[in-house]
Amino acid sequence: MRRSIIWFKTDLRLHDNETLIEAINHSDEILPVYCFDNSHFNITEFGLKKTGNFRAQFILESLLDLDSKLRKIGSGLLILNGHPKDELLRIASQYGASKVYAKKEVAFEEKRTEAEVEKELWKINCTLETFSTSTLYHAVDLPFSIKDIPDVFTIFRRKVEKESAIRTIFDTPAQIKSPKINHLVLPTLEELGLTKPINDKRKAFNFKGGETEGYARLHYYFSQSKAVSNYKETRNGLVGADYSTKFSAWLAQGCLSPREIYYELKKYESVYGENDSTYWLVFELFWRDYFRFMMKKYRQKLFLQSGIKTWETNLKVHNQEVFEKWINGKTGIDFVDANMQELKLTGFISNRGRQIVASYLVNDLKLDWRYGAAYFEQQLIDYDVCSNWGNWAYLAGVGNDPRGNRYFNIEKQALEYDAKKLYRNLWLNKRIN
Repeated sequence: MRRSIIWFKTDLRLHDNETLIEAINHSDEILPVYCFDNSHFNITEFGLKKTGNFRAQFILESLLDLDSKLRKIGSGLLILNGHPKDELLRIASQYGASKVYAKKEVAFEEKRTEAEVEKELWKINCTLETFSTSTLYHAVDLPFSIKDIPDVFTIFRRKVEKESAIRTIFDTPAQIKSPKINHLVLPTLEELGLTKPINDKRKAFNFKGGETEGYARLHYYFSQSKAVSNYKETRNGLVGADYSTKFSAWLAQGCLSPREIYYELKKYESVYGENDSTYWLVFELFWRDYFRFMMKKYRQKLFLQSGIKTWETNLKVHNQEVFEKWINGKTGIDFVDANMQELKLTGFISNRGRQIVASYLVNDLKLDWRYGAAYFEQQLIDYDVCSNWGNWAYLAGVGNDPRGNRYFNIEKQALEYDAKKLYRNLWLNKRIN
């Protein structure tokens, strides 16, 4: 009997999942597993948690949903706890698996873990096979090799739009043959070293993990509210649920596929028409792809203070006291502080807010940008390693920004995006006049 393991990571869905389809097509039985990697809940070199409670809760919800969907088609999800190289070796030995199928990684730590797992599996003649499941465009379909991808986004986008095609999506499997899998046993937040997030009623949107919830949001944003038709005009908003898609958390954990979003958008456009706003959603998915391909191109460089700019010598010295005031929304700059309060209390801020607080940390406080990126890694419910570190390097002038040193005038930003102080009053507990 050909028995295989599918190792779910940040691809927590059944739809458009090539890894899952390949495992089913080449196995008599498959065992779906998810491993809570101890290192994902450690304190980083920046003195912050690698995974905070908002994202951890979202992951737990996503796994609960994934297990439910798997059981409806004859399978289930087995939870492992520990280092993946040890746990996958143990479970592959126990079940006599000859192959492990998994999502292909591109970031430094994730690639290292992938290599460690592969090395251990070889000890029992079990192989690791990986597939790209995270991007709109497949890497092998790009009109250039990874090492030759342009370092300017616009050049990349125009060439890819002109010369590459988006692949069709994989169907959701109707049945999976698995050995008997006992009922799901998830760790608690407390067992992960975290506490349950407090539900702040001011938050713009209630994120809940899982493919089911991701699809519900997709349906709402396209079919019910039709908010996508105004996306370009509203995307810089700060207050409310519908100024942006809010797809990011489901994309980050792979509960939604970017290709599924794309083809649902095409269906929408066929009925309601296309405009700048519907295109802008694709534009944002392009950026997401780009940061992933840049991570694949530059690897660990995007985690260095000098980034991909080998000539960068203006390195910053860290000041913990100033950094903590930024974290806690105590800088004295009300627009920055309001955004940092929302991030601290909800695990989310708008795209505009992220650029503003990042610019302030880098350009006004003169701090090492990596501490800001590390705080976002801890705090964001929609943290994605490639987008997060790529965006921070960009804002710090050591990434893919051809201009370099992109500075945001905070007062001007506040006047443009929060002229009536609705956002600042909301998060700084001031009375709305």
